[in-house]
Amino acid sequence: MIGLTQADELMEFAGGLREELVRIRRDLHRHPELLYDVARTSGIVAGLLESWGIEVRRGVGKHFGMGVVGTLHGTGGSGPTLLLRADMDALPIQEENDAEYRSIHEGVMHACGHDAHTAMLLGAARTLAAHRHRIRGTIRFVFQPAEEGALRSPLDGRLLSGGRDMIEDGVLDGVDQCFALHVMPELPVGTLGVHPREAMAASSHFTVRFQGASGHHSAPHQAVDALQMAARFVTEVNGLMANRVNPAEAAVLAFGTLHAGSAVNVIAADSELRGTFRAFRKETVAAITEGLRRLAATIAEAAGGSYAMELREGIAVVNDEAAVRRIMATARQVLGEERVSCLDPPSLAGEDFGWYLDRVPGAFAFIGCGNKEAGIVHAIHQPRFDLDEDVLVHGVRIFVKLAVSTPSHEEE
Repeated sequence: MIGLTQADELMEFAGGLREELVRIRRDLHRHPELLYDVARTSGIVAGLLESWGIEVRRGVGKHFGMGVVGTLHGTGGSGPTLLLRADMDALPIQEENDAEYRSIHEGVMHACGHDAHTAMLLGAARTLAAHRHRIRGTIRFVFQPAEEGALRSPLDGRLLSGGRDMIEDGVLDGVDQCFALHVMPELPVGTLGVHPREAMAASSHFTVRFQGASGHHSAPHQAVDALQMAARFVTEVNGLMANRVNPAEAAVLAFGTLHAGSAVNVIAADSELRGTFRAFRKETVAAITEGLRRLAATIAEAAGGSYAMELREGIAVVNDEAAVRRIMATARQVLGEERVSCLDPPSLAGEDFGWYLDRVPGAFAFIGCGNKEAGIVHAIHQPRFDLDEDVLVHGVRIFVKLAVSTPSHEEE
C-alpha cells in the first residue's frame, strides 16, 4: 500500500507517457499480425521490456513459442504474484479507416483493439519498472498471441489458442491473481464496466466433414450424396440444441460456411460445414459436443458415408467476486466513482482469458474507448473500428494501481 502523494506520482508518470503510448499503438496498428505470426510485435514488446530493466522470457508457448513474459520483482517487500495480460494479434479484416496510421497490410487489421491492449500493458510495465520500490511482490506481464483464433499444434495436433499455449508453458505458475482489460467502444472513454460473475461465453468452433461417393445425377443410386448429408445436419441441429440444452440457459449455435461438390451435374463426394456454438457451463459445452458427434455419425451411417469432426473447445470467462471488487475499487480511484459500473447480462462472444480464470482467480474488465462526438462509435471486429486514444493512459493507470495496492485495501 502506498500513500496518496506516492499514488499521485505514479499516476502523473503514467500520464506523461501518453505521447509514447500513442506512438506505440499506432505503429502496431500500421503493422498488424495474425494469430501466432507476431514476430514483429513480440520483438518490439520484448525489446522495450528489456530496455526498462524487466526480466524477459521470449518464445513462450510449448507449441508455437510466440509469447512474451516480463517479470518485475518489487523491492518494497514480499507479496503476491499478480499477472497482467495483453493480447497481440489482429484480425483478417480489410480496414476502411482513412487515418494516417491505418494498416499497411491488405486484409489485416487491428479491429479488436489488441494494439491498444499491448500499448497499455507496456505503459504499465514502464511505470512500474521506474517505481519498483513501490511494489510488494511480483508483477508478471503476459503478452500473448492468437487470442482471436487457434491453429493446430505441430506437437500433438490439437487446436490451440495463444492463452492455452502459454498456460501449458507455465505462465500461471505461482500466480495469485490475474487481470485483463479489453477496450469497448460502446462505453465512453474514461469509464470501465465489469461483469460480477460470468462475462463471456465459451465459444467453441467446430468443423464437420462428410465423405460420400460421387456420381452422375442420372444414377443417384450409385453414389452417396455428401451434400445431402450436410443439408440434413444443418436442419437437424436445431432439434439437437432444443433437446440437449436446458431452455433456462443461454446457448446458441450457428453455421458460418458450407462447401460441397465440384460441378452442377455431379453428386458431391464430400462436404464441409463450419460453425460455432456458445454456452456458459462446461457441462453444456460437453453435451453439445457429444450431440454434434452423435448426429453426424447417425447421418453418415444412414447415408452409407462417413464423417470426421474437429473442435476447438472454448471456455467461459468467469470472474472471481473478490477480484471484481478489487478492480472496481481501483477503477473508481482512477476514473471516478460514477464512471465504473457492473455490466449485465454477460456476452455470448468468447475470449480465451477464460483459460486463465479457470485456473487462477481474477477479472476481465471492459474499458471504454468510445467517443460519439469524434465519430468513434464502430464496434469491434468491424472495418471502421477505432478508439479514443485517451483510453491508453486510463488503462495504464488502472494496471499500475492494481499492481501497487494490496487486495485487502482495494476491497474496502
